[in-house]
Amino acid sequence: MGFWVGMVLGIAAGVAIIVGFARCENSRAARRRELAATVASFSKMTIEDSRKLLPSDLYPSWVVFSSQQKLKWLNQELTKIWPFVNEAASELIKISVEPVLEQYRPIIIASLKFSKLTLGTVAPQFTGISIIENTQESGIVMELEMNWDANASIILDVKTLLGVALPIQDIGFTGIFRLIFKPLVEELPCFGAVCFSLRKKKKLDFRLKVIGGEISALPGISDALEDTIKNAVEDSITWPVRKVIPIIPGDYSDLELKPVGTLEVKLVQARDLTNKDLIGKSDPFAIVYVRPLPDKMKRSKTINNDLNPIWNEHFEFIVEDADTQTVTVKIYDDDGIQESDLIGSAQVRLKDLQPGKVKDVWLKLVKDLEIQRDRKDRGQVHLELLYCPFDMKDEAPNPFAPQFTMTSLERTMTNMENRSGGSSFDMMSSSRKKKEIIMRGVLSVTVISGEDLPAMDMNGKSDPYVGLSLKKSKTKYKTRVVNESLNPVWNQTFDFVVEDGLHDMLILEVYDHDTFRRDYMGRCILTLTKVMLEEEYEESFNLEGAKSGKLKLHLKWSPQPIMRDTRE
Repeated sequence: MGFWVGMVLGIAAGVAIIVGFARCENSRAARRRELAATVASFSKMTIEDSRKLLPSDLYPSWVVFSSQQKLKWLNQELTKIWPFVNEAASELIKISVEPVLEQYRPIIIASLKFSKLTLGTVAPQFTGISIIENTQESGIVMELEMNWDANASIILDVKTLLGVALPIQDIGFTGIFRLIFKPLVEELPCFGAVCFSLRKKKKLDFRLKVIGGEISALPGISDALEDTIKNAVEDSITWPVRKVIPIIPGDYSDLELKPVGTLEVKLVQARDLTNKDLIGKSDPFAIVYVRPLPDKMKRSKTINNDLNPIWNEHFEFIVEDADTQTVTVKIYDDDGIQESDLIGSAQVRLKDLQPGKVKDVWLKLVKDLEIQRDRKDRGQVHLELLYCPFDMKDEAPNPFAPQFTMTSLERTMTNMENRSGGSSFDMMSSSRKKKEIIMRGVLSVTVISGEDLPAMDMNGKSDPYVGLSLKKSKTKYKTRVVNESLNPVWNQTFDFVVEDGLHDMLILEVYDHDTFRRDYMGRCILTLTKVMLEEEYEESFNLEGAKSGKLKLHLKWSPQPIMRDTRE
């Protein structure tokens, strides 16, 4: 009897435990569902909802919700601490800017130093704020748009024959500053260092006056000083230059400005440029740069009296930040001793270039790169661009020695030659002369056919032939004449011995043959870059200077690279 009673009680107890456990689990599940619903509700809560829940007096002064409120709070705090910022920043600016002013000092000035520098009592105002990046690797990257109409008192001691002092007055500045908080760490203030830089300069206005007179009393000094000051701003704090301020002791050399690669620019030609001269045609030249500093800008030669100039010039630049930097080309009309007239400008972002690959582009010229409202046709400029990062794994090293010079394009082509089993480069005696690669070889050009050529005769036909030449060679060829055809077929091959392929061009001119004269129909101008990189290709090219028409060509390159010496 006792056994049965015990068994019944045991079963009852077991059932009770099971039921209790089940109810407990159901209760926990219900609480989890309620918590999930609450979290979901908070995630959907708007700023207005939060303001209804808590009155504004319960928030600390630094907690704000909208961008306008953030900027208002930031500007209020900056105004409070501005007297202290002015005192510290004035001395810092004086120490860091004076050497840069001396670097860009005009020849007509003996010395250039600050005798007084104070930023005044008016604090800058921030008008925009945005977070660009926020990751463990990149840190926090913030951009602040600043507007400053200052009552600064800045006096430059300018040592000239007259010995004058120049106050800088009525400073107006609008720009975007970039702040980088990196690296992110676990100890307060949660970042190791802060970098600051002027990301974009929208406006920089100031007036120079001589104490007791106008700056115009000193001929030539006004423009020279304004250029010097703007160059100093560009070289000292404008991105990609950045100032690093350590917060927590450590090595932050990786945050400093460093070259990351080279950009090779071939300025090929321009076409249909606007004529700036009343008599004759413009005399165009080009200024090419990545950073607009006098010692980093390259100028091409001037082509006189030509609206379709051919330069075919090489320039090489150091790149510090391929993600944000651009290459800019500005074409001017050379007016001799007078100030040159701007014909037009063009720009290419370096991040649009594929590293190690040549990009061939025609760019439309505009009046202003910032304000894209110019609909006037100012012409086009032709560029070939090659960006080579220093950390490219397949970049060809200089096969001679580190002190010898090679352009990025030469390195790329040397690498191709080595990979394709081409001729190896013999090591020459180690002299003190610089050695350059000459891409020598044989260029085979097959003029296959023409398509939709312009009609030059009264019967609506033409008798076309093609003249072929290299820009640096006296060798010239021409195809046979195909009578009465707008779609001629030639299939003729011509070989050119090219002495310097990197700096030569192939010119093909199409003419209509008549008994006593010839009529010009159009031309094609080709650099040899593509055929040297690809060794062989076939393509149709539009005729320049013609309403219609194409030439179909087959090009082949047989390399025979050699070396030449140039004195240092």
